Parts: sequence; structure tokens; C-alpha cells
Amino acid sequence: MSFKSIVRELKEMKNGIGSISRRREVEGRHWRNRTRSHIAPDVVPFDPNQQGQWANIPPELLLDIVHRVEESETSFPARTAVVYCASVCKSWREVTKEIVKTPEECGRLTFPISLKQPGPRESPIHCFIKRDIANSVFRLYFGLTPSEDVSDKLLLAAKRIRRATSTDFVISLVSDDFSRASSTYVGKLRSNFLGTKFTIYDSQPPSDVAIQHRGRLSRRFSAKQVSPTVSACNYSIATVSYELNVLRTRGPRRMHCAMHSIPFSSIQEGGSAPTPTSFPQSFDERPSKAKVPAVNISSSVSVPSREPLVLKNKAPRWHEQLQCWCLNFKGRVTVASVKNFQLAAAVDPSHNIPAAVQETTILQFGKIGKDIFTMDYCYPLSAFQAFAICLSSFDTKPACE
Repeated sequence: MSFKSIVRELKEMKNGIGSISRRREVEGRHWRNRTRSHIAPDVVPFDPNQQGQWANIPPELLLDIVHRVEESETSFPARTAVVYCASVCKSWREVTKEIVKTPEECGRLTFPISLKQPGPRESPIHCFIKRDIANSVFRLYFGLTPSEDVSDKLLLAAKRIRRATSTDFVISLVSDDFSRASSTYVGKLRSNFLGTKFTIYDSQPPSDVAIQHRGRLSRRFSAKQVSPTVSACNYSIATVSYELNVLRTRGPRRMHCAMHSIPFSSIQEGGSAPTPTSFPQSFDERPSKAKVPAVNISSSVSVPSREPLVLKNKAPRWHEQLQCWCLNFKGRVTVASVKNFQLAAAVDPSHNIPAAVQETTILQFGKIGKDIFTMDYCYPLSAFQAFAICLSSFDTKPACE
């Protein structure tokens, strides 16, 4: 059987499996959402025994097939072939996870966990955000700009929920389920009353426990409602602060981001950023209720301190002819907006960081049209962290403008 025939048969088999799963109300809803996003799910939504002939394929042949698919399909939508390989059965999925590299290494997004892994070091990953004002929903897509059809690759979605003293942005893998008890929940962003300080919460603890923030663990729901496959806590991983504009002078916003889950050493020579390899309690490892660990929500995390990475926005320059503040977005931002920003590492002279590293734009965000914004990020930020930081720009900040 030729290589193209194998890929074609995988696609046909995948479509047939999707039809079967759609007959089930709950499983069908999650499967359709992940198919639209073109991101491989961390769960095999069917019985592997149904794929006996594929599960028993010789390991050498299986390794060769997945290698060739991964190397030949480097961009979406063609890269969905890698998704098909990971969705055949457990053995295929394990081999695919072993072969597919992290975004830092290959610059590509494949599995859902890729959204929580650091971006590439050399060139940024280009994304864009669509704002749905009517429904208070923000959708993150992969790609340079929106396409004319509906084939854009959804990565993450967030829903803004206004409260009496704060605003929450609940972040999910899908755009129609923002329940924090859902398996698609990945984290949230919460503001203070003035909209000057935001806290980013992750649904899973940082990869390196030694650099976990001392912040309080926030409770998601009562203990009786905790699902055995869902983490019971939110973990504070970063804070985004906007400086108060006391004199009400005209000018750009000034922001600082303290990334408590990323050590400053990650941008030093030989340094590395925490890289999770899987979601906690992944779907193919469902524990019984008896194995659910007890979590002391009231206790604080006590860990050794380590200097976190701090990001600050690049100062724009005043353009006399245009009579406005300007930054070089290299063509990725076309509309002037107070929301536009570029973030770089805040470096003290004593750190001896090369000038090129200090000038590197780690995250840039800006407007290109009505309710359309670009988001480009690179190492050491992940797509989830970058998206959460950009969401903070959408909240009202009367004390900062």
C-alpha cells in the first residue's frame, strides 16, 4: 500500500469515527469542537479495539509512516494528517506524541498541550484575535490574517464575565463551552476593580514546582462538584500591571508583566523555560474516584524563591508629522489604537544580557481592522500566556488613560 493510500485511508477512517461519535451527545460535542480547531485532542474518542488492524501494525512501519507524515505536512490544513495519525488508536497516538516536537523546537502547533509550551526562539508564531462584542467572546486563530472562508484554525477562546468588583476572562479550547468544570477549560484572567492589575491563572500547576508562585490557590467549585478528571485549583502564574495615569496626560499605556512561572534565567545563555508535556489527568488516564487526591485549598504554596521573568512594553516614539505615538510593528499592525503594544524583557544592567536579547520583541499585539487584532509571540511565552496578556488590553482602564 502506497504512502498516499495510507493517509487517504486514515482520513476516511477518521471521518467515519467522527460520525459514530456524533451520535453520542456529550462525546460528539467535544469531538466536533476539536475537529474544527485542527488541534489533535488529548483523548481517543472511541474504543481502540475497533481499530485492531491498525493497532497491530509493525512498530518499524508505524514509526516510518508517522515520521513521513510529520515531515511532509508542516502547515494547516495539510497538517491535519498528523492529527489523523494521533487519533487512530493509543499506540499510534503514543508514537505521534514521541515524534512531534514542541513549538520551541519546530515552530509548529499540533497538540492542545502545544498551546501551553514556549514558542520558537528564532521567529514568532503569527496569530490573530477576533472580538465578538455582542457575546463578549474573543477567539484566537492561527495564521497571519483571517481567511475569506471559515477555515481559520481556532486555538483558544475566552469569554468576558463582568462582576461587581472584577472582570474574568474564562479561557477554553473551544468557543461554545466556558464552564470551569469542563475538560476544555485551560485557565482564566482576573482583573481588580480599577482594571489596573490582572492575574493569570492556569488550570494546571507549573511544570517546575520550584518556581511556582506563592500566590493563593483559588477554588473553582465546591469539593462535592469536583470531577475526577478535572483539576480542583487555579494556579497563579503571572500578573499584568498597568501604571496609573494620575495626571491624565495623553500617551500610550505603560504595562509590566511578572511571569512567576518563567524564571529570568530562561532568557540567559543556556537557559530554558518550563515545558509541560501533557495536561494533568489526561483523558486516556482517567482515575477512579477513589484516586482523586485531596487538595487543601486554604493552604498556600511554600517554595524557594527564584527571580521571575518580567516583561515591559517598549516605549513608542512621537511622530511629528503624524502627530501620534509610533512603534515598528513590521507591517503586522495597521490601525492606531491605545491597545497596541510590544513587550520585551525588563533587564537590569547587572544581568549582562546581550543587547540583541534585550531588544527582542517577545509579544506584540495590535489592531488591523474592526474587531480584528494580530498577536505574535515567541519564546519563552506560550500561546496561552500570550493570549491572556492580550486579553488584559481589552478590559476598560479609566485610571490608566
